[in-house]
Amino acid sequence: MLELRGITKYYNPGTINEMCLFQDFNLTVREGEFVSVVGSNGSGKTSMLNILCGSIPVESGQILMDGEDITKMKEYKRNRRIGRVYQNTAMGTCPSMTILENMSLADNKGKFYGLGRGINKGRKEHYRELLRQLNLGLEDKMDVKVGSLSGGQRQAMALLMSTMTPIDFLILDEHTAALDPKTAETIMELTDKIVKEKQLTTIMVTHNLRYAVEYGNRMLMMHQGRCILDRSGKEKEETTVDTILELFNEISIECGN
Repeated sequence: MLELRGITKYYNPGTINEMCLFQDFNLTVREGEFVSVVGSNGSGKTSMLNILCGSIPVESGQILMDGEDITKMKEYKRNRRIGRVYQNTAMGTCPSMTILENMSLADNKGKFYGLGRGINKGRKEHYRELLRQLNLGLEDKMDVKVGSLSGGQRQAMALLMSTMTPIDFLILDEHTAALDPKTAETIMELTDKIVKEKQLTTIMVTHNLRYAVEYGNRMLMMHQGRCILDRSGKEKEETTVDTILELFNEISIECGN
């Protein structure tokens, strides 16, 4: 379970551009939930993920992981239990390294690095089998540098690599936004498959309202650092894209747009 308790977050504190994004913000994500998060730009979606992962600090409040206070825990330590896939397809892989080297790197996440070889050739067939499941032919390109792959291929690899080691939580930050529609569909199907097979507690920020409606068992809508919609179970299943669009339009009118 992931919890945010009484979170307050300021940007540019003490300056003329000071802005309070979160004020006493609370959120609980229960074990096994797949939460889709939507909201307009600046609503706090990605900031919320950054706070959970430890990428940015908070002014006050607590971040808890299965009851343990991790508010001051370094990001790299949190990452032993959290997998994250970014919108930028270049962020989840190392372009100057081969597919084999990238897979080996992900396979050793959280482990102690000594002076031994970085690549365990005995795991090569295991990596091939994992890549074969993507149906992208990457299992036959193990010595190809990742920088030469397409965005979709790199994002599929990033998703696979983020879940290779045992993790409890998967964070998806608009991970299909930079992809063409067909590739995005493939990545979403792969995402759903991995989440269900590994039973991962998942938070997915997306601008694609159809994905938010079709995937996951809970949906949040954020606005100005607050959750203004929280639906799960049957209520979430009955939510349509039109319902979300109507709420977006109401917010737009209230803001004078």
